[in-house]
This record gives sequence, C-alpha cells and structure tokens, in this order.
Amino acid sequence: MDRPKKKNQKAKLTREQRDPLAYAVDKRDSSTLDMVREAIRHKQVMLAFQPVVQSSRTNHAAYFEGLLRVLDETGRIIPAKDFMGAVEDNELGRQLDCLALELGLKTLASQPNLRLSINMSARSIGYAPWMQTLQKGLSQMGTVPERLILEISEKSVVQVPEIVRGFMEDLQIKGISFGLDDFGAGLSSLRVFRDFDFDIVKLDGTFSYNIANDSANQVLAGAVAAIAQRFDMISVGSRIESPTDAVTMHELGFDCLQGFAFGAPTISPPWLKSGRKTDAA
Repeated sequence: MDRPKKKNQKAKLTREQRDPLAYAVDKRDSSTLDMVREAIRHKQVMLAFQPVVQSSRTNHAAYFEGLLRVLDETGRIIPAKDFMGAVEDNELGRQLDCLALELGLKTLASQPNLRLSINMSARSIGYAPWMQTLQKGLSQMGTVPERLILEISEKSVVQVPEIVRGFMEDLQIKGISFGLDDFGAGLSSLRVFRDFDFDIVKLDGTFSYNIANDSANQVLAGAVAAIAQRFDMISVGSRIESPTDAVTMHELGFDCLQGFAFGAPTISPPWLKSGRKTDAA
C-alpha cells in the first residue's frame, strides 16, 4: 500500500489553512475596498459634522470638523475609522480626500459664518484632482480660505515633510489654516513644532480620554498645551467624553475641546436642523 506523501499534503494546504489570521485580514480589507469603491462610484459619500468648542465656553463652537462617511450596500453610514486604514495609501484614499474637500467647500460656501476643518493626507498634495478641486473652490468662493482648516495627521506629515512645508506656506498666504492632527499617536517628535508652522495642534485622544483620573497623561497633555501656547498655536483636546475631563483639559491650558461630551458627529448639523446659517466662526 502506498503511503501519502507529507510534502504533497502540505503543498495542498490553502492559504486560509496556513495563515488563517492573514487570510482573514486580507479578506476583510478586500471587502472594505469593494465597499468604498462602490460608494465612490455612486457618490454615496458624505460629511458628518462634530463641534470643536472653546474650553472656556463649552456651549460655543469655535469651529466644526467635517468627518468622512460612506454608505455601504445596505444603506448603513460607515465612519472613516472602519475603512480609512485599508484605503489611505492607495488611489481610493486620494479619491475620498477629493470628495471630502469638495463637500467641505460646498458647505463653507452655503454657510458664510461657518469655520470648518477637513482631513487630508499629505499624499494628496501631489494628486492633481485634489489640487484642482481646491483651486477651483478657492477661486469661486469669497471668504472660504480664511474659514477653511486643513487637518493633516502627524504620521502623514513626516512621510513627505518638505512637500508639506512648502504646501502649507503657499496656502497660509491665502488665509487657509492648518491643523496637526493626532499628535502623539505615533513616534512623536518635538521637531514638528519647530519645523512646521501649524495653526492648530490636536492632541491624540489616547492622552485626553479619562484624563481626570490619569496623572501621567495630565503631565504630558499639559506640556503639549504649554508648547502650543509658546508657538502661538491653538491647542485642541480630542475624545473628551465627560465634564470632569473637560474641566481638567481647560485647567491644563487647552484652548478647545472635541468629543461626545459636546456632541457626536452628525449628518444633520445645527444649520440644517434650524434652517438658519450657523454662527460658529
């Protein structure tokens, strides 16, 4: 009787059997890419708006952030955290940046008292459709430049620092502001304060969440607020979900706060609910 060959048995193992975790991740990412691709094709992309409030007057929005959302095949609204990781380094990520910018510019044009931040990747600076969308919007819309904030994550900034620096300098002359997003999320360097002229720095939520009960994060957050003040930057604390955390961040010197304590992201912002133009500025 012939005995089965072990080598042949091993060769016949599927990728799912050899590495089930990697297979599951690839399958999930492939499904995510398909969902995003279809959402872009059918223009099922929108912004959800979340207020960024003054820490001294938490009932007053200093500005709003427009956060990208897509609809899946069932009509569910999918937040960026569930798909951006799979698309941020490819063509779909650039297309989403274009749509977010286009939607943001249209919102600013319809709300002349609104100040709005939109997220972008440093990779989009060299993406012709994104730059065309920006230039077209700025050339047609009066006071939009001084009311537009472009947020770039710290991770994205350090990938192409020279390009980001020149891009910021060119647009700040036109009145556009820039925010350094997710500061502290990666291998942070204080050089980013020295080498880039950001108008806003947003502390990553892992430092500010539950900060009232975390003395170590209080020290770190306080240091960031102090540095921001010395560099004439507005400091923003994100992921604020309780009144006690809001009070702590204000006492540490943060200018603005963002989080569920002041409002969840919504596709029905105050100016749409009331039918009036917003007074956030």
